[in-house]
Amino acid sequence: MSDHDFIIVDSDEQEKEVSEGKTIDFREVDVEHAEDISSDETGADDTEEPAEVSVVEEKTEDGDSEEDEYEKVCVLCHRPESVAGKMVELPNNMTVCQDCMQRSFDAMNNMPIDFSKMMNIPGVQFLNISDLENSFPKSQKIKKKKKKEEKPVKKLTLKDIPAPHKMKARLDEYVVGQEYAKKAMSVAVYNHYKRVLTNTVDDIEIEKSNMLMIGPTGSGKTYLVKTLAKLLDVPLAITDATSLTEAGYIGDDIESVVSKLLAAADNDVERAEQGIIFIDEIDKIAKKRNSSQRDVSGESVQQGMLKLLEGSEVEVPVGANSKNAMVPLTTVNTKNILFICGGAFPDLEGIIKERLTNKASMGFNAELKDQYDNDKDLLGKVTVEDLRNFGMIPEFIGRLPIIFSLKGLDKDMLVQILKEPKNAILKQYQKLLALDEVNLIFDEGALEAIAEKAMAKDTGARALRAIIEEFMLDIMYEIPKDENIGEVTITRAYIEGTGGPIISLRGQSVPLLS
Repeated sequence: MSDHDFIIVDSDEQEKEVSEGKTIDFREVDVEHAEDISSDETGADDTEEPAEVSVVEEKTEDGDSEEDEYEKVCVLCHRPESVAGKMVELPNNMTVCQDCMQRSFDAMNNMPIDFSKMMNIPGVQFLNISDLENSFPKSQKIKKKKKKEEKPVKKLTLKDIPAPHKMKARLDEYVVGQEYAKKAMSVAVYNHYKRVLTNTVDDIEIEKSNMLMIGPTGSGKTYLVKTLAKLLDVPLAITDATSLTEAGYIGDDIESVVSKLLAAADNDVERAEQGIIFIDEIDKIAKKRNSSQRDVSGESVQQGMLKLLEGSEVEVPVGANSKNAMVPLTTVNTKNILFICGGAFPDLEGIIKERLTNKASMGFNAELKDQYDNDKDLLGKVTVEDLRNFGMIPEFIGRLPIIFSLKGLDKDMLVQILKEPKNAILKQYQKLLALDEVNLIFDEGALEAIAEKAMAKDTGARALRAIIEEFMLDIMYEIPKDENIGEVTITRAYIEGTGGPIISLRGQSVPLLS
């Protein structure tokens, strides 16, 4: 029998043989020995077949499980399945997301050429999907994220909002000082959520109580907002105003601040519409005084944020910082979102001082020019006119009705920050050494020395951790070497570099002088 000969197979008999497991691959088996093989298969032991099948099934299951560990990626927009949604599978293991597939169909339908007529032309091959396999570069596989246990989201009610005095008492546990700022925030947040949760529809409409915090760096602006959101259990988005630009320019769109809140709420629009947005470094978008170019990151950003602060429905990109063709959009109403803006306003003190010293320069009511040079609470005397002179437009300031300032930290406040709050820095290190069964003690002289060093750095409470990390490095390195160490006392001499810490061994007591 030659290689060009062929065999006619009855389809009914072939289906019967497939059901009985007697199929033969004629491409690999010699035709002359086909009858012998079929007879051998008939006489073989039937118990061996399920074993072979089970092995094959196990292999396929393992292969499927390995494939299930990785996400499918769209060959056109390169977005994974977790972002783009369910994929459309094409031959040759290619996947396309529904958005790209729909855009492709829309583009073909809107073209002036009728592709259905071209497909009927003999000898013309319109599209061969197998040719696309080599045209796309092989993308890296993305492993699927492990599913987190979904926590039941409790709907916020008016009973869940603590009264202002209770809210301030909770803030006192974490934040030292800043009494006026904590009181102002507690009242503003309480009134805001009363407005949101009651939904009273009558002649009296309560306006939003957005806030503007002014304070030097390291005074606790961001920490206050984080503590407040944790207390209320509402979504919080913290963003930086320095990356915001006018729409159409390089940078984050203004709507991206709302998209971050949506991500913090697990893409739950209803929950995000009751959240808090904290925009830090708001002083960086002040309009430039001497600029001949278009101010795309200053006054234009302030004007673009007006609709967000006042409350309007905006289209927000989901999972991205700017709108583009490949990102889905959703509509979020910012009417019930609380906006808190904060900034250091570094040159504002000079503007306030200039206004205060221009009252009178002669006579009995004259004020000395250096009267306010050492005033620690100069930012507390800020007015709307000062903010306008700084570069904030009146429409923007008008949508932030609650303006308050935070005081700069002095030596006594820094010592309190070290030891009094619930998660104070000293308590964190004491807990770390307690895991090694070592007691860590700071004497008062050491705390004062740390506060003095932090005051010299002029970066507020942020300097405390940097100083403690520096002198605790050797202690954290040496203590695990010796298991007999039971107690370490940090002294002022060790902080200043003129001595060392006092180390006590386990079971060793210091004798008392009679």
